[in-house]
Amino acid sequence: MVRVALPFGSRTPESKRSAYRQALAAASIQPVENVTTVAGLDGLLLAGGSDIDPARYGATRQPETGEPDRDRDSLETVLLREALERDVPVLAICRGLQLLNVVLGGTLVQHIEGHRYREGPDVHPIAIDSHSRLRSILEVDEFVVNSRHHQCVDRVASGLVVVARAPDNVVEALELPAKRFVLAVQWHPEDRAGGPDARLFEAFRDAMRLSAEK
Repeated sequence: MVRVALPFGSRTPESKRSAYRQALAAASIQPVENVTTVAGLDGLLLAGGSDIDPARYGATRQPETGEPDRDRDSLETVLLREALERDVPVLAICRGLQLLNVVLGGTLVQHIEGHRYREGPDVHPIAIDSHSRLRSILEVDEFVVNSRHHQCVDRVASGLVVVARAPDNVVEALELPAKRFVLAVQWHPEDRAGGPDARLFEAFRDAMRLSAEK
């Protein structure tokens, strides 16, 4: 079984952690929490959670932005840079997508309306680029997602490619083609892993297995 680094901030409630564990277990992926390195592991999963410190992308914190978890920001930045350097697969979810963009030099919009629906399993469609890895995984050009975020990508970091957008043009997925497997989604597939979203975790598993063989 492949093993993936799954860091969480101290504020992440057990109910949120369990959804990731269950989605990974269903795809035969063993999560390793409380990590300080990806060495000896097969990949990195960046989970959802608190707002990223705006100072990391040169902005002043706005009133709508939550209190940052700077320890988590720092740890996940180190782990992400290490994963990219080692070229091990990365799956980034919600906050994880935003962190990926920030670490690579992009910026965020600190508050948007119309994307925070905490309980809705199907909130809005996304249009997926036909030539993307995401399209090959989900095998559809349009996909309906849940939506639990109030921030989004502003300036896209160099090297990242936008591969899905919401109807209002909000970035819903990013890929880093220069690496073997770096996929970031703005929605929460771990909460719907019993459906088509399970393909994301399965593709992540397959990428880790292939990477481990090389």
